[in-house]
Amino acid sequence: MTESPSRDQARIDELRQEINEQNYRYYVLDEPAIPDVEYDRLMRELQDLEDAHPALVTTDSPTQRVGGVASNTFASVRHRIPMLSLDNAFDADELRDFDRRIRDRLDRSEPVEYVAEPKLDGLAVSLIYEQGQLVRGATRGDGHIGEDITANLRTIQSVPLSLRGDDWPAVLEVRGEVYMPREGFERLNRMLSDRGDKTFVNPRNAAAGSLRQKDSRITARRPLEMCSYSVAVDNESDLPGHHWDCLQKLRGWGFRINPEMRLATGVDECLAAYEALLERRDSLAYEIDGIVFKVNDLALQRELGFISRAPRWAIAQKFPAQEEMTVIHSVEFQVGRTGAITPVARLAPVFVGGVTVSNATLHNMDEIERLDVRIGDTVFVRRAGDVIPQVVKVVTERRPEGADTIRIPASCPVCGSEVMRLEDEAVARCTGGLYCGAQRREAFRHYASRRAMDIDGLGEKWIDSLVERGMVQTVADLYHLTVDELKQLDRMGDKSARNLVNAIDGSRHPELGRFIYALGIREVGEATANALAAWFGDLDPLMEASEEALQEVPDVGPVVAAHIRHFFDQPHNQETIQALRDAGVQWQTVAVERGEQPLAGQTFVITGTLTDMTRDEAKRILEGLGAKVSGSVSGKTSYLVAGEAAGSKLTKAESLGVEILDDDAFRAFLAQHGAA
Repeated sequence: MTESPSRDQARIDELRQEINEQNYRYYVLDEPAIPDVEYDRLMRELQDLEDAHPALVTTDSPTQRVGGVASNTFASVRHRIPMLSLDNAFDADELRDFDRRIRDRLDRSEPVEYVAEPKLDGLAVSLIYEQGQLVRGATRGDGHIGEDITANLRTIQSVPLSLRGDDWPAVLEVRGEVYMPREGFERLNRMLSDRGDKTFVNPRNAAAGSLRQKDSRITARRPLEMCSYSVAVDNESDLPGHHWDCLQKLRGWGFRINPEMRLATGVDECLAAYEALLERRDSLAYEIDGIVFKVNDLALQRELGFISRAPRWAIAQKFPAQEEMTVIHSVEFQVGRTGAITPVARLAPVFVGGVTVSNATLHNMDEIERLDVRIGDTVFVRRAGDVIPQVVKVVTERRPEGADTIRIPASCPVCGSEVMRLEDEAVARCTGGLYCGAQRREAFRHYASRRAMDIDGLGEKWIDSLVERGMVQTVADLYHLTVDELKQLDRMGDKSARNLVNAIDGSRHPELGRFIYALGIREVGEATANALAAWFGDLDPLMEASEEALQEVPDVGPVVAAHIRHFFDQPHNQETIQALRDAGVQWQTVAVERGEQPLAGQTFVITGTLTDMTRDEAKRILEGLGAKVSGSVSGKTSYLVAGEAAGSKLTKAESLGVEILDDDAFRAFLAQHGAA
């Protein structure tokens, strides 16, 4: 039931004030404060109230004009023909009502032919050509007066400066949408973020901001495109009789038209076109927010005419919104398989991207600080396709008093280990890698890998099964598994179980470097693990070493030293290492000679097949002598060790004048340095 006129008048005034404010922010400041879907709701509510109370309609109501006020940044341009807006349909029933109204007005029962065009999410522009040359380009503005942005439009490659062919009218107006493809938008935002500049919320906002730059050289560097969607001339006989054919004319004159456009006869084909394009929406190189249906026959368009702000012969059926507005109730921290701590916003449920969303990622603390997100904030949430919903903007004007700052937890929410975030890193991580339940699968996979403990047969499938059944909690539990227990796993036979138990048993006495690498300490790869083994000789002195002592090891800097120290400081990691010892795992110690490393500062590359050792063994020997072993030849390479079938690395080394050691020369070289 409709409220009283006085109450409706108050609501109308409130809506007009809010819509005018949003128009100013969107069109003048290029800083939208609400998503499109929220704007559509406000406008629809105002239209409904004015329809119920025609006497309350005023000439300055937002429903009586298109868009917002033109910015005074550019010269004003009055459009020869008003650039009207489109009415919207938000579901199939509203589209069917539109088609019924069309047929009723035309007094016809047969289906109407429509052109179905993707509704690009950008900025509408008008281009004027005289004698085939571009003379003026303008924004839509308020539909009657726009902004002269000719200099900026001339920088866009898909805007022809002169027309192709010779059959164009003497004066031609072409209208289209300037937009920014997704890839270009992401590239632009990365560049702005790297420079410490403000980033754009979405491609539409980026296109508008780029097109309205005072300096056209900035616009020229932005990845903008334009698709044409309509044409106007003084003499209608200069054009074909159908909108579709007009678009083909535009293509011939050098304009880009959207390749997704199609003809649809009757409303059922229109709905089918809508569903087909909606399904492909997220695979397109650009963003669209719906599909526009236009009566194809221009004579019928003229017969149907216009209402005050929109043509009767066209309508936009909107897609489910990909951005919505909601409130952050709380923030929780989740732990990934590599220990990364990810903040997740718990939201007031909101329908966006076709589903109800109650959680959204905040990525990391750098992103929280960049957006200035706080608990209780009203935020834009974006969801496109299968992409995880994310918070993209804060509406600071709606921030409640006392909104809580988001702080990273000091300890892991899963295992209680210390959370570590280095000063120059965005991601914080749990340091309980051997123990943390969230990292369990990754810890097992790495521990059993070929370059670590090399447990043959313990692949991801069996690791997943063992973890899911609760048969292992830490890597130490592997050494207590029995054949009978393993046979309980799906498709694990007696022979496979015995082979796996034997492989696990065979890993009890690893080289120290392999064992250090198998622990999965962040930033400690094979080379660093072997350097640590050669320097400390055993695990205990390594576990007790200070950060300063660790930095004495070749190639161990302050960041790696901090990761090592934090790892061994965690009680759970210490407990797991002790459990490995109790299970009979005993690494091979290394004789430590703390003299000067003879190959320090030299870089080796190993290629081909060696006679007396594998390349991994050669690598460990060289690293033990202080050398760095690289995978590619460059001008900085000191020696190339070339075994049989050396290949392209040998050719490159010869071209660079790098000293080459064949199999015999390499053995002699090692003997010379006491490593034969």
